[in-house]
Amino acid sequence: MANKHTENGAEVKGNGISEATAFSPSGAPLQIVPDVDPSHPAVDADPRSNTTALQNRIDFNDPNLTTAAAVEKNLKEQSKV
Repeated sequence: MANKHTENGAEVKGNGISEATAFSPSGAPLQIVPDVDPSHPAVDADPRSNTTALQNRIDFNDPNLTTAAAVEKNLKEQSKV
């Protein structure tokens, strides 16, 4: 059995990148990828910078609802605002 290499408690795979051990609310893995420079113009390091709290409040990712039910629920909630 080969020794496993870990960084910050996460196993480093053959590609040199540790597996994700945490996820953002959007579901994106929180990982350090050494060859991605977040300050590069082609990378949007803050994709919600020009949005409002109202735009970011809506979440269609409820696995217990159908798409139609999620839309209906969110429209009803918006009408209360």
